[in-house]
Amino acid sequence: MFAPVMTDDSAPPTQRKQRGGPRKATPERLEKAAWHYLERYATSAANLRRVLLRRVQRSAQWHGTDPDEGAEAVNAIVAKLQRLGLLDDAAYAEGRAVTLHRAGHGAQAIRARLWQKGVDADTIEHALERLREEAADPELGAALRYARKRKLGPYRATGRDANRERDLAALCRKGFGPEIARTIVDTDDRAALEAEADIQPGPLEN
Repeated sequence: MFAPVMTDDSAPPTQRKQRGGPRKATPERLEKAAWHYLERYATSAANLRRVLLRRVQRSAQWHGTDPDEGAEAVNAIVAKLQRLGLLDDAAYAEGRAVTLHRAGHGAQAIRARLWQKGVDADTIEHALERLREEAADPELGAALRYARKRKLGPYRATGRDANRERDLAALCRKGFGPEIARTIVDTDDRAALEAEADIQPGPLEN
């Protein structure tokens, strides 16, 4: 009789896991993954550490590698990249704050986003302070950008009065204070507000 042919489906579970699972998280592979991540994304030290530790945990589950040794390797890689200046939380926070501000996020939302990425409170506040130094009125500017994107208040072509309360609520839910929300929604001079915030005039949406 012929011996049965072993297929992927008939292979023992441990063999199937080894064939289809992640590669072992060796220090060399972890460092290569770190460099690849930095080529694609700006990030904080804490966020990169989380990304690499997920690889360590998957490797431990699939291959039985030591998670403590993997964590030590990750810490060494992060420290090395910081020494090389490739991981700089201050620079990351400042750049990300500007990007989020231009996308219509206020200080509260920026603070939350950076905190989620593992940036410490002092670094976050420094980034927000730099933003306030460079922007004429960053909170008003962010709120105007958000209103323009969502077609709120003065960016409505029709139905502005009927939607006043809804527009105020939308701005407040985004994290903008009631005073700024009312200033935007009730303005009679959208261009003057845009000039005050030093942002490019926005078109009236249809």
